[in-house]
Amino acid sequence: MPNTSSPSNTSSSDDTSSDDHSEEPIAAYQAPIHAWDPSDQPREKLMQGGPGGLSDAEILAILLGSGTRTSEGPVSAVQLGQTLLRTFGSLFDVSRRPLKELVRVRGIGPAKATRLMAAFEAGRRSASQRSGDQVQVGCPNDVAAVYGPLMRDLKKEIFKVVHLNTANIIIGDYTVSEGGLASSIVEPRAVFEQAILDNAASVICLHNHPSGNPEPSRQDIRITRQLVEAGKLMGIPVHDHLIIAGETHTSLAERGVMG
Repeated sequence: MPNTSSPSNTSSSDDTSSDDHSEEPIAAYQAPIHAWDPSDQPREKLMQGGPGGLSDAEILAILLGSGTRTSEGPVSAVQLGQTLLRTFGSLFDVSRRPLKELVRVRGIGPAKATRLMAAFEAGRRSASQRSGDQVQVGCPNDVAAVYGPLMRDLKKEIFKVVHLNTANIIIGDYTVSEGGLASSIVEPRAVFEQAILDNAASVICLHNHPSGNPEPSRQDIRITRQLVEAGKLMGIPVHDHLIIAGETHTSLAERGVMG
């Protein structure tokens, strides 16, 4: 990294050396990244050693693409990444922020914010996908592995129905309702109408709890029992109802709610 300070004629005492050294990172990080030593540039570090060697701020810097300029001087992309982490707490916390919160951070405009959101969504979708085209459901964990990454960070409650064939292979899914943070409104007709069109042999219901509490509410249990009874009449069994809450999930079948 280039030396941004002028040659020093001061004493070489331990105190002076310590002070000079402590100020160097600040001066260096204010310099544009392209002026850094190549070994310190995030993109070069990734190409040479892979992404595992990057700090969270450096990963954000690559996603942001560039820094910005303020009335106080230039701010590098790494500094912007550090600011995001200080503001929201962690890389995970940054990934959950909506556009309106990201753009409140000085130096993060709509272009940078949408780039971050797209990258985090790509990560969630890749985490939900498995190799091959077919996912066979043998237990609640199989469903949670596919849909948990897609639903755990949502700010509003979403109710989905997963369609299965006779071999319990996922053949599709359908979003029945999108409610507020408190509840989703679910009608049995909406649940089974699309299942019939997809020729589903059975279904699994799931919804998220934005609060992070995996415990089913009385309304969750009531709706589940209604859907189970409707499924019996339609000839399309409801195998389970999963609640996605952050990194955890609850199976109402395992709780004995399905009857």
